[in-house]
Order: sequence, then C-alpha cells, then structure tokens
Amino acid sequence: MARHTHRSTPTHTHGRARIRRAVAIASITIGGLAVLAAIGATVAGVSVSDLTDKIDSYRLTAIAPHVFVTPEPPVEEPDGPVSFTLVAAGDVLPHGSVVTDAKRTGTFTMQPLWGELDPWVSAADLAICHMEVPVAPPGTNPSGFPIFSAPPELVPALRAQGWDGCSTASNHMVDKGWAGIVATLDAFDAQRMGAVGTSLSAEESSQPQLYKVQAGHRYITVAHLSWAYGTNGLPVPSDKPWSVNTFNSAAADASGIIAQAQAARDNGADVVIASIHCCTEYQTQPTAAQRALIQKIADSGLVDLVIGHHAHVPQPIEKLAGGPGGEGMWAAFGLGNYISNQDYSTVKHTETASGVLLTATFTVEVDGSVHVGVEWTGVTVDRTGGHTLHVISDIPGGVGNLTAAEVAKRYDLLRAAVGTQAPERTTPPTPLADAAFWIERTPWVATPGSSRPEAPEGPLGPTQ
Repeated sequence: MARHTHRSTPTHTHGRARIRRAVAIASITIGGLAVLAAIGATVAGVSVSDLTDKIDSYRLTAIAPHVFVTPEPPVEEPDGPVSFTLVAAGDVLPHGSVVTDAKRTGTFTMQPLWGELDPWVSAADLAICHMEVPVAPPGTNPSGFPIFSAPPELVPALRAQGWDGCSTASNHMVDKGWAGIVATLDAFDAQRMGAVGTSLSAEESSQPQLYKVQAGHRYITVAHLSWAYGTNGLPVPSDKPWSVNTFNSAAADASGIIAQAQAARDNGADVVIASIHCCTEYQTQPTAAQRALIQKIADSGLVDLVIGHHAHVPQPIEKLAGGPGGEGMWAAFGLGNYISNQDYSTVKHTETASGVLLTATFTVEVDGSVHVGVEWTGVTVDRTGGHTLHVISDIPGGVGNLTAAEVAKRYDLLRAAVGTQAPERTTPPTPLADAAFWIERTPWVATPGSSRPEAPEGPLGPTQ
C-alpha cells in the first residue's frame, strides 16, 4: 500500500491523503483486516494491530521504493552496536543553463551531468540532499535566478541517483508562493522520498523527517530537521506561518531547532541530524552569528550532526564542544553547491564551482550512545562542459574544459575552506546496515485559518 497525492479541484487547491493503517498482504482485504483485528487474529505470528502500526514505512532502494511491512520480531537485540553511513551534499540549485544542459538530448535527464557521482550516493545507507528551490507549480514553467522553480523531473532524477530525502527549508522556498511549496512536497511524495523544512499543515511542521535503519533485529530511528534563516524578504503565507521552518539568524535564535530536536528525542529518535540554511553567501568563513547559532545547537546535547547550506561555497567542518553526552558535535558549516551554474565567471568566486560530499558514519551502541565520524569529498562542476560534476580527487590532470591548473586551484581552495579537522575521503562509502526505510510524516490535520480543503479521500491501493 502507499499514500496518495490527490488534487480535489482543477485549481490545485491541495491536500495530501495519507493512507494509514494498511497492510501489504495480497491475500487480505481491507475489510478482512478490520475483521481480523476485531477478533485479535495474527498473520505470520504477528498481530494485525502490530502490522498496521508499522505500515507507514517504505524501503529505500536506488531503483524504486515500495511499502514494506516491518514488524520487529520479538527477539533479543544483538549485543553489538549498529553502524550506518550517511552521505549529504550541498545545494541543488538548477539555474536555467543547468536545465538546458539536462535537456540537450531532447529529454530531461541529469545522468550526463552528475552520473559520475552515482556510486557515492547509492552506496550510502542514507543519502540526504538539499533542495534549494521549489518545484514549478502545475501550469507554470521552470525559472532561474532570481525567482527559482525547478522542473518537476528534477525530483525523480534525485531519486534515480539514490537520494533518500532532502531538506527543503531555504531562502528560495517561497519563490513560487504556497503553490510552489505544495508542488515540491507533491514531487517528493510521488517518489516516496523524505522531505522536511516545509509543510502542508501545522501538525506536519512540528514533525521531523524520520528514517529507520535496520541491522539484524535492531531498528535505529534517525530524525532529520531542516530550518532556514529566512525567505529573501518574500512573505511566507500569512495564514500558513508553519509552511517554512525559519529562525532569526541575527539573534542566533536556535530555540525552535532545539525544541524540535528535544521532541524528536522524546519520541524515540536515536540519532538527530539538523540541516541549517544560513547565513552569508560567498563567504568561506562562518559569520559570528552562524557560529553562535550552531554552538547553541551543540550545547543543547540533542543533535548529533549539523549540515550547513546557503553560502554556495565550502565552509569548515569542525567538531564543536557539547553534543550528546558531551562527546562533541560535528558541524559542516556549509557544503557549498552540488549542482549549479556558479563559478568565477558567473559570480566572481571560484569556490562556488566546488562543493563537498559529507560522509558521516554513525555507530549506535546498545546503551543508546552514538559515535559519529565524518569525512569529506570534494566535487566540482565543469560549467562550460555541460555542467558535468566530478570528484575533484579523480581529475588531477584536468577533464573536459577544466585544465589541470584550474583543478589544482579549486582543490587548494576546497582544502583551505574545509580545514584540517575532518579527513578527506577519496573512495565511495559502503553500506554498513541491512536496510533503511522512509517513515511518512504526520498525516494531514485541519488547521484553523488554512485555505486548504478538508482532507481528501483517496482509494486504498498502490500508487502507480
């Protein structure tokens, strides 16, 4: 079974119907489940109520996710720890020329642009991207700077590369207003990808994006948060202030982030990751407010890893004091760009042509303590060579329109920006867990003042 996206009117006033408490067992009908549940029946030794409680999870695969019933067997957990890898990337920023190159074969495809990085993304247990811009609403064309909207095909392309979810809180996320927020979340829903930082209800905005990592009979809950410093002066819909998670960067106000991290812990999260979109563009050194904000997050002891965005240039990766158990917290202040049209010739900052793939390895002990190790990998774009992405350590002699001298210059700038605390990684990660699952966020709840219709009804059954 799967949740459905349903538009109730031709004008696309929207509500996402969440299909809850359904079980993917072909021989049992929905009515049959109700009967079985009423008499306390079991299926394969697991109670129907347990099965229905666990239906809202989707196995993450590089090809296509599917609903997967994951009843946890009533056996003792293994004595050993659980480890898993997470890969995160910088800003997905589809300027018009990037879209043009993606369409040069006549059909939109990102494979010629970023295909070289497929092994780095698909091999991780979890892969988290940052969607900088909204998806173009139905009936509109994609657009570039300064008011962005991405082709709807971009989200399936992210899924095809192996990304499991994205943070969506950014300064551009209301570029197309409420319709853009809806279109973006629709696109991620259709691919069964996680998305957090924007929401379609107040209830949903209070929830992190959850993932489950499975190793043997243990299930590790990973909570992903996403917050942005603002929306470029464009208004968040006044009757939907919850639609984008924002904070006051000038005041280094981390209270909302910390409160959501605390709620995630209270609800059983083993690992908490925060994506923070802040603060000053084209500056490799974090601002004082940026450092103060992230240090407050570290001091809370609630967050295991901070992933930074927005600057469009790489920034330091450092282990800060604080963190869960006082063991410190790794913070990647800014991962730069993943895909964009930026380099020295367009914005006068060479560093914008490169970004960082962050590989984090988490080990969760049986007692719940978490250890985190991070590594970085430089990536760079050949803007005039079709916007092709390359792992920078793989191209010392140059490639396409990038000379060896240009690659060396970019590499030196990357190293200087990232710093020396985290080691560099030059080979793709390997999966350490058995499986990972995406867990849907809270179902739609009517919100006073919302212009959305009543929660639509959708048929039970698989989404095509």
